[in-house]
Amino acid sequence: MKKIDLVTAKGKSEVFIGGKIEVVTSRFKKNKTVVLADENLLRFHSSKFTGFPVISIGSGEMAKSMDQAVKLYHQLLDMEVDRSWFLIGAGGGIATDLSGFVASTFLRGIPFGFVSTTLLGQVDAAIGGKNGVNLDGYKNMVGIIRQPEFIYCDIESLSTLPEKEFLCGFAEIIKYGAIRDRKFFNYLDNHLEEGLSKNTRVLETMIYESVKNKIEVVSVDENEQGERKFLNFGHTFAHAYEKLYKIPHGEAVAVGMVLAARLSINLGLLDASKESELENLIRRSGLPVQLEFDPELFAEVMRKDKKRSGEEISFVLLEDIGKALIKNILVDDLKSMLYDLR
Repeated sequence: MKKIDLVTAKGKSEVFIGGKIEVVTSRFKKNKTVVLADENLLRFHSSKFTGFPVISIGSGEMAKSMDQAVKLYHQLLDMEVDRSWFLIGAGGGIATDLSGFVASTFLRGIPFGFVSTTLLGQVDAAIGGKNGVNLDGYKNMVGIIRQPEFIYCDIESLSTLPEKEFLCGFAEIIKYGAIRDRKFFNYLDNHLEEGLSKNTRVLETMIYESVKNKIEVVSVDENEQGERKFLNFGHTFAHAYEKLYKIPHGEAVAVGMVLAARLSINLGLLDASKESELENLIRRSGLPVQLEFDPELFAEVMRKDKKRSGEEISFVLLEDIGKALIKNILVDDLKSMLYDLR
């Protein structure tokens, strides 16, 4: 088991790569700890929480809503949970986002930690303290930044993860190489098949390097005023795909990164050969590199993206593999650019 500490001005998180659910539960009193877990995790691993009060939070993006948060508040009230209790959020990114938001807002904040059991959650969603819910289908529109006390990345739990969901995690892994770590990108290029086949040593390295990259960013820019914005590479396009076409997050990010790279070429920022490198790695990961979209609808959704400021939207683009930049694009110019990317 490897450990990395995330230290920010607001607090500290301990991230354990390879930690098991049983290790986490052994730390807590059963009468003072509540577990919020997604139903997919409970289907395979409910016995690992025996003796703890467990609340199922459902699954899918529909579960990550204000309505669901309010239901959880009422359940915690009925259980007479107070500030001396501890909340464990267990499952994928939706479970950790929602449980972190509930823990941060119930009674003005109770302590919490995560057990991350999906690849996408382990390399991205559970790390960094962003906790929130969707609003009317728009991603993460209501939320808070508050660090969990710990994140355990249970690699063994990936064995019960559906193959499609496992592959979705590779979109976020590739992202780190694309935006800030050429050496890691090359490692992925050379060891991708081993990671896809769940070689424990290689997969642990991929998770560790992804977590390390994210922690390096968050530790200096917790509130997303600078470098943390780079972590949104591909996500503006991805959120539009998710909103309009209900595409899984990892697949949407994969296509979103390709579109962002192509936009970088169109703006004269990136050589086409670099886009090909990125696209080929994504394709080899079993993820899509192209999906149909309606530019008119995309432009309308992007107008309501949380990265919009006035009449401009911030896009994360590439100058090279391992080197990202931010470019503001006028909303009025966006539609014609989207037509060029189809």
